[in-house]
Amino acid sequence: MSTPETPETYDFIGIGLGPFNLGLACLTEPIGELNGLFLESKPDFEWHSGMFLEGAHLQTPFMSDLVTLADPTSPYSFLNYLKEKGRLYSFYIRENFYPLRTEYNDYCRWAAGKLSSIRFSTTVATVTFDEAGEEYVVRTEAGETFRARRLVLGTGTPPHIPESCHGLGGDLIHNSRYLPNKAELQKKKSITLIGSGQSAAEIYYDLLSEIDVHGYRLNWVTRSPRFFPLEYTKLTLEMTSPEYVDYFHALPERTRYRLETEQKGLFKGIDGELIDAIFDLLYQKNLGGPVPTRLLTNSALHTAAYDEASGTYTLGFRQQEQEKDFTLETEGLVLATGYKYAVPAFLEPIRDRLRWDSQGRFDVARNYAIDTTGRGVFLQNAGVHTHSITSPDLGMGPYRNAYIIGAMLGSEYYPVEKTIAFQEFAV
Repeated sequence: MSTPETPETYDFIGIGLGPFNLGLACLTEPIGELNGLFLESKPDFEWHSGMFLEGAHLQTPFMSDLVTLADPTSPYSFLNYLKEKGRLYSFYIRENFYPLRTEYNDYCRWAAGKLSSIRFSTTVATVTFDEAGEEYVVRTEAGETFRARRLVLGTGTPPHIPESCHGLGGDLIHNSRYLPNKAELQKKKSITLIGSGQSAAEIYYDLLSEIDVHGYRLNWVTRSPRFFPLEYTKLTLEMTSPEYVDYFHALPERTRYRLETEQKGLFKGIDGELIDAIFDLLYQKNLGGPVPTRLLTNSALHTAAYDEASGTYTLGFRQQEQEKDFTLETEGLVLATGYKYAVPAFLEPIRDRLRWDSQGRFDVARNYAIDTTGRGVFLQNAGVHTHSITSPDLGMGPYRNAYIIGAMLGSEYYPVEKTIAFQEFAV
């Protein structure tokens, strides 16, 4: 029994509560041999709420929920959520495998509300290691102290702001804050959107839909050579498989880094139906005359300046194939420039206990451990350079959690699939 002088030592502490650590919380809830605690700085579960555009849906089917692909009998499944909410038959009649984004967020909040292991509004300040007790000591900004034999990092990937836009000034927004700022954005005479992923496409379609109502000029600019679709064919989907993780993880580091760049279209592209809908909307809008919108590809943002007097941004681009520079002026600026992992500052005291590769990123073991013992600190997501496109994939979250649970217990609790692919990746 723990006392204030001798606090309880948990088997593990999960830091951060996105879908992946929330899934781990659901899957470990019934396991008596694992006593876990999850700490989240936000007051409640929240997942990309700034992008809850009407009709926006996940790019993965409902079976890629928090638990089903590890434990189809779990009470924390998406189907059980629908049943409790009285929407199971409606979802069935809808005949669409892809949950709405708002619906998925509500599902996660529903699951989090059923768990006793989660503490919201708890921000981790530092993590140290007690050599004598062989325990990690987690201290919060509120002065609380927790101890655990293992850690599972699920702090997620914060919004990425291009270097040219650091400290730029004005009221530019990252796409993660689009909806709360949409009304003010649409009051401007011109809006420029930078990026070419799913979020950029959803925002462009949303702004284009109302362009004649508000009368702004709308630019969509990307450094990519085209507005490429998400590759979603079935043999490609086999790359989200245990066999491909085994294959990719065993490749030389330089090869993995090259593939990380080449494979972005496998998980960062645009839904094909949305691309077609954008074209159809452009066609429809142009029936009455040219619409004040421009779509520019192969154009990388190099410079940015903000004039406070006029409230105008001057953006300098490089057309990469022509090797020509050009500028755009705009009042509104939306950066759909994705997310990029940053090592949490609270890990600095245990930096020497963690493994790093030659690029200064975590050297993630096949079992998702990043510490020198190979069994003490596990990483959720942030491992595209070691585990390929399976790292951010929602459907592989339950697989990874089953793997981590097995590593913590020393034996499988949830059966982990070893072979599911028809194709062979290695010779």
